[in-house]
Amino acid sequence: MLGFAGVAGPATAAPKKLATGKAVDRACHKALATGSAGVATTTATAPVRGIVRARLSASGGDWDVAVFDARSGRNVAGSAAFGSRELAEGFVDAGQALTIQACRISGGSGSATVDTSFEAVASRSDGKAQIVDVKTRTRGAKAELLALGLDVSEHADGDSVEVLAHGESDRRVLRGAGLAYTVLIDDLEQRSQQNSSKDSTYAASNAKTQLPSGANAYRRLPDYEYELKQLAARNPGLVKLITLNHPTIEGRDVVGVEITKDPALNDGKPIFLNAAVHHAREWPAGEHAIEFAYDLVNNYATSARTRGLVDSVRTIVVPIVNPDGFNVSREARHFGTKNAFSLLDYEMKRKNCRETAPAGSGYEGGFCSDNPAGGLNGVDPNRNYGGLWGGTGASTLWFDATFRGSGPFSEPEVQNVRELQATRQITNLITNHTYSNLVLRPPGVADFGFPLENAQYRALGARLAGPNGYANDPSYGLYDTTGSTEDWTFWTAGSLGFTFEIGPDQFHPPYNNGVVDEYLGRGQTAGAGKGGNREAYYEMLAATGEDQLHSVIAGQAPNGSALKITKTHTTETSPVWADDAGSVIGAPMTFSDTLGATMVTNGATFEWDVNPSTRPVVAGRDGRAQNGATQASIPMLNPPGIVAENVDYPPGGPVETIPFTVQGPAQGFDNGRLTVHIDWPNGENDWDVYVYDAGGALVASSASFGDNTEDAILSDPPAGNYTAVIVNYDQVLDDPAQWDDWAGEVRFQAPRPRTETGIKEAWKLTCTPPGGRERNPVDVVVDRGGRVDVGNACR
Repeated sequence: MLGFAGVAGPATAAPKKLATGKAVDRACHKALATGSAGVATTTATAPVRGIVRARLSASGGDWDVAVFDARSGRNVAGSAAFGSRELAEGFVDAGQALTIQACRISGGSGSATVDTSFEAVASRSDGKAQIVDVKTRTRGAKAELLALGLDVSEHADGDSVEVLAHGESDRRVLRGAGLAYTVLIDDLEQRSQQNSSKDSTYAASNAKTQLPSGANAYRRLPDYEYELKQLAARNPGLVKLITLNHPTIEGRDVVGVEITKDPALNDGKPIFLNAAVHHAREWPAGEHAIEFAYDLVNNYATSARTRGLVDSVRTIVVPIVNPDGFNVSREARHFGTKNAFSLLDYEMKRKNCRETAPAGSGYEGGFCSDNPAGGLNGVDPNRNYGGLWGGTGASTLWFDATFRGSGPFSEPEVQNVRELQATRQITNLITNHTYSNLVLRPPGVADFGFPLENAQYRALGARLAGPNGYANDPSYGLYDTTGSTEDWTFWTAGSLGFTFEIGPDQFHPPYNNGVVDEYLGRGQTAGAGKGGNREAYYEMLAATGEDQLHSVIAGQAPNGSALKITKTHTTETSPVWADDAGSVIGAPMTFSDTLGATMVTNGATFEWDVNPSTRPVVAGRDGRAQNGATQASIPMLNPPGIVAENVDYPPGGPVETIPFTVQGPAQGFDNGRLTVHIDWPNGENDWDVYVYDAGGALVASSASFGDNTEDAILSDPPAGNYTAVIVNYDQVLDDPAQWDDWAGEVRFQAPRPRTETGIKEAWKLTCTPPGGRERNPVDVVVDRGGRVDVGNACR
């Protein structure tokens, strides 16, 4: 699956010190401004076809940097973060004359140093890249697909998962595993070029769209950074800039904004985090997040709803969690890179820019742009969080698209979100991805069980799915995943988090469809006429302000007192898989979290919106009591003879049908789960099973391979008549007289009871009055929906 791309060593120019005597607020990457105030330039010629990297540093203030084609003035690369640490990186042709432009935006430092370097990148194609729909009719089959090390999308349904096949080698892997697939997009590079053409036509005919920002095309990284700065500069009473603590692998700052009335105040409001682009190629995700920031700011003065929500809730927007990976992916399209969908090129990059190739592999040697492994390098940030880290649904292989990393929270992008959650009382969050039209919530693994708050959680998901028309499912409904964002932010920190999988297809479809229509709820989207993701975000913002969904600590303290809550806990990961097949599973690892926050009182009393003091991971699991007996197993009578092979089911072909009846309360039974189980002697042969209700709807199935059992499972089966359809998918021997036949039964289990551990964890609350010393901490136990009045917190 790995191919070598020849990459020359970097060519580095001598550092240049550039100076200007005046600071001017400008979009440095938008246009060459040689000779203008606040601008200093230097030149270079690209010695290779590949990557240009311009890195700027200054002693203070806000500087930006950009690279332009000297002849046409077209921007090649840019960086517009909030300080004086900048990295502009883009694609160039050999011999291309360049102008490097440094812009002093604000602050006292009058000079900056710019280092410019180049790396050659020679991509190597393995045939055209395709999107294929792989038949995986059971959870077991999905797990086996995930173990193959392919680039699995977030688009799946009951019997299939979509895969990005980067070339012929990937298709050989699928065929070798006996996995049937259907080609959905025959040539992904051609589709990208078509989408790019559509985007250009759309932008040319729509100078301003109905989006809150009026944007008409996918942003690049410097667009996000500069626009956030402008939002804050123009709205200082509503918007505050934030730079997260950990620079990326390549040294970029990860930036965002806080939006509320008087954002500089540490006022204890509940917080909604709207974050996006953990995965580099999922461009619409960032667009939706930043448009919501514009929405809140633009409508504050004219909409009573917006003003009320902005005043009472703090919204944090981090539109690009993974700027290194996003910049590589987005600039590949901006440049028009050929073979941009091979394993060794970049538009379809998913991961961050960690060099993961092991020593001696022949693929080590640098970061994203100058490594022989190209897009194979990196860690999947959404498999790197501590919650359930290390188990099924994440890869142990360094080149796999879902590589989990060397340990929980190993990646700076993930550390940023972890610290943001750990130091703020983020009570609600959405992480935005593409694609699948899904609203997903924990748990990521079916066997982990639902939380005690499952009814509230599911109901909140339904509120969000109403406007965008997406399905409201637990995360494992897609397929089992471990190390994802909300499996840490919820189970450990208590925040009600969801993943939005935006759009029905494509990682970055035409802008009008994937951004304008999906955000506003129009066109052919699932949310057409319902409000789209705009209204889904507003619904989450409203929910963030509802006390029953988080907790409240109230009391009295002298005006201007500093309050602090903290708690430190040790949490386990999943049992750690040593390989992707789960053939060796070790003990869980542990990690420690210190969670907390601070606020400053304004007046003699205070109310502080916080997360519950007890972690959901220790509180227990949801379930129900049994009201009746568990039905006895039903033997399934195998008809005489062995049915012919059938690789086409569903929909048709030769099958064996076995009717059975589920008893219900009227007969004195209460079944929590039914399992249609079949087995046969030889695991090299393959039988499948499908279960239909009396109305003909498929309610369960099992069609795995590589073993000699199938188990089709249905939770809380309604009473009624059902039919098991048994399919002889494959027999290894040609002689039907030597074929295996199956035996089976319908098994029933009691409902899983609700379990509450009785454990109550506490926040430690301290108070420091103005000019005084910190008082001894007091323990505060508060549940979700609860309110505790601590009296005089500074007593």
